[in-house]
Order: sequence, then structure tokens, then C-alpha cells
Amino acid sequence: MSLTVNLIPIIEKGWYNYNPKRHIRKIEDLSVNVSTNKVFKITFKDKTFVFAKVSNFGKFENFKEDHQIINVLANNLERPYDHFLSSSLMKGDQLYLYRHEDEYIDVWMVFYRAVRVKNTLPKRLTDEQVRILGKEVAKFHKICDEMTPVLPQSSKTLIKDINHLLRRLEKTDSMLRFMGYNDLIREHCHIFLKNAETLGYKDFIKIPVFVDWNIGNFSVRDNNTLFSRWDYDWFRMSSRVLDFYSFSRVCSDIGDKTDFSYTFSQLNEPRFLEFLKEYHKVFPLTRNEVLFMKEAYRFFILNYVISNGRFFFTDAYAQKLQKEAYQLHLPNLDSGFNADLILDALGL
Repeated sequence: MSLTVNLIPIIEKGWYNYNPKRHIRKIEDLSVNVSTNKVFKITFKDKTFVFAKVSNFGKFENFKEDHQIINVLANNLERPYDHFLSSSLMKGDQLYLYRHEDEYIDVWMVFYRAVRVKNTLPKRLTDEQVRILGKEVAKFHKICDEMTPVLPQSSKTLIKDINHLLRRLEKTDSMLRFMGYNDLIREHCHIFLKNAETLGYKDFIKIPVFVDWNIGNFSVRDNNTLFSRWDYDWFRMSSRVLDFYSFSRVCSDIGDKTDFSYTFSQLNEPRFLEFLKEYHKVFPLTRNEVLFMKEAYRFFILNYVISNGRFFFTDAYAQKLQKEAYQLHLPNLDSGFNADLILDALGL
């Protein structure tokens, strides 16, 4: 999204199209400017407020679909998750979304209430916090699995995203054509597709997954149980395994770092194995789901770092992460990731 575009008048128009009787006092840009999605706080004359999430990433239809699913999930979760997710504003019986199109820009937005926040986890978790987090994530995933029959359908799939990346590689005007790693990317796309089929990915349980679980995206109670979650940029309906890579980073012995790299070594760390053992006690994993962890990581690199990295990171950092993916992570993944360590730890 171009930073030269003034979004304030567009947000005002979107709001007054929703409710012309609630008058805006001010609109503040709260965006951290690490992705194309932007967040604004809208304060009204009575000092109450809501947030607007504005985006032009991907397709409006996918944005609409994702937020419809999240909203139904948020409104149907029961204690202790009844306030875990922020609910979006409705108009009548429909989720309210506003799209603005003109000769310069095509953007869309959703309005949502603030989610309550308690404690954030420390940059390096204690062993006990790792074990509690494993149990908590399993409980949340289990509840999400129980909610799936009432959720709207999703059209996004991992297979579609990888096939989209393969098509981009064939376009002569694609940015990927100038990086010199097309053959490597293509090879790993085909490895993913083959292994997903071999492992029976299509038959895995599919739940709402938020993918990006860095410690700045959720809060916990004083006893370290999950309290609230925000930032839905990478949301999708897919295998619960997609959430694990982010949690492996949260549990990592080195802790949270400002200057980071998307290595896969955390997936084999003893602390993450402890996380998984606690998870497995509550919501057991299958052998093929464990084997799919490598493919979930491969998908993460191919889709979020390579295909869409420029939308989620600054240009310089996207280039850094992509270079590491080409030169280190993808070439070493198949020989470096050891699923047997996880299978043995879980007794599978």
C-alpha cells in the first residue's frame, strides 16, 4: 500500500456508510508498518473507539472470507475463550466490510472492537511456561476443531497457494524471474505437493489457524494460560500443524529476537519437544501430522517468505529473509530436519 495515499477520508467514508449517527472525533494510524495491512483507531465524540483494519493485499474476496470465519469463531467460542478474539462489527445480519475503488487505489476494510490484553510472555520462556503453553495451545486447537461445523467454508488451500507460486514462476514479468532461484523454488514446490499427497494432507483435520504466534500477537493470564489473540494477517483454515513452527520459535532456547531468521532448527529443540509432549497429551497428533511438520515449514518459507515476503516485511528485511531461504533453509531442509526425534518423544 502506497504510503502517499491518505487513507483517513476513505476510512471516514467507510464509517459513515456504516453508521452516520456516530460522529468521529479523530482517527489515528497505529500501524507498525511491517506489512501492507494498516490499523487505525477511530475515536468518537463520546470517547469510545473501534479499530479499522485496511488492506489491499491479495483479493478482497479472501479478506472477506477470512474475517467472516474469524467473526463466527469469535462469537461462538465459549469460556475460557469467549473473549479470546476480537469480534468485527455487523450491519444487520452481515459482517460489515467497506471497499473503496478509484483510479489510484483499491482498498478494503473491516471495523472491529478492541480485544482485552493482559500479560505478554517473556522473551525467553521458562520450562514451566513452555509446558503450560503446550497444553493451552492443544486446548484451543481442540475447541477450534469442535467449532468447525458452524464456521463458513474457506476457499484458500495450501495446494492452491503453491500452484499459484508455480504459475508466477512461469510469467516473464514476475519479480521472481530476476532472483536467479526459480529452479530451486520450483523444485521445493513440487516436493511439497508430492509429500502433501503422500502423507494424506487432504484428510487431515482442518481448523482455524493463525500461523503467526510471535509473543507480540497474544496475551496470557497471570497463570500463563491463554487470554487474548490479535493480528489475523496470516489466518486460514488448514492443518493445526501450520501453527507449530511459530510456537517452536516462541519456545526456543534463544528466546525472542528483534533481528531474527526463519531457521528450522527450533523444530528439533528439546524445549519444543516438551511443548509437543504436553500438547499431545491433550489433543493427540498422528504420525503423518508429525511428518508433515517439515512440509508446513516448507510451505511457510515458500508462501510467506518467498511468494509474499514483500507484503509482510520491509523491503530490506524481505530480501534478507529470502536470501537466507534460498541459500540456507531450503537446500538444507530435507537433510537437516529430523522427524524421528519428534516421533520418539511422542511415542509414535
